Amino acid sequence: MPKFAANLSMLFTEIDFLDRFQAAAQAGFKGVEYLFPYAYDKRELAARLRDNGLVQVLHNLPAGDWGGGERGIACHPGRGKAFQEGVDHAIEYATALGCPQVNCLAGKVPEGVSAEQARQTFVENLRYAAPRLADAGIRLLIEPINTYDIPGFFLNRTDQALAILDEVGSPNLKVQYDIYHAQRMEGELASTISRNLARIGHIQLADNPGRNEPGTGEIHYPWLLRHIDRAGYEGWIGCEYKPAGATRDGLGWIQAMGA
Repeated sequence: MPKFAANLSMLFTEIDFLDRFQAAAQAGFKGVEYLFPYAYDKRELAARLRDNGLVQVLHNLPAGDWGGGERGIACHPGRGKAFQEGVDHAIEYATALGCPQVNCLAGKVPEGVSAEQARQTFVENLRYAAPRLADAGIRLLIEPINTYDIPGFFLNRTDQALAILDEVGSPNLKVQYDIYHAQRMEGELASTISRNLARIGHIQLADNPGRNEPGTGEIHYPWLLRHIDRAGYEGWIGCEYKPAGATRDGLGWIQAMGA
């Protein structure tokens, strides 16, 4: 079965963030991911990974004023300098943490900006970031996100993401395929993953509705995870879901699938 990474922004929220590394390791996880590392000293994060025998699988580029409602600035005209500074910041952290890939959140289309302006800005920023990250040995990802959870988010479908990969033209740019977001926007999970596996750099999961753990909703995860395994996916699958109860109480789905 695939390798599962605990998303520490979503799991083990019953305890302080820095204590979640140990909780994830004690629950059997070997890898972790989370939204952002930047509020913490990179040396402290690296120590938590090392002390608990964990691999840092993924984190995001800086995404603007998150507390103020921004969900990325990569499609925002006029924010190029801030975006470029964010790339440098992400390289600094990813290098210190041994993190092999970072995700670029496109952001919500700003008021008064056309879809074409947003796309052009996004492509220009990705063309800047992809080679910079490649030079540092870090892969760049982009993630379609459903517009029910984040209305106005620019990148929301797999075909749209693949077209942007084509336009950017960098071998260092791939799709972060979030099963939950894909189910809400388009369905066709198995065929989409099989058809585009070579262009998918990372997978995340949650069930729908509710964005809770697998087994709580409509997605037939035992079959789908076997399908992903048979298709030849060798990367991590990030557990980016909201536990229906205490995190440890909801982890039985992993053991049930023999992972």
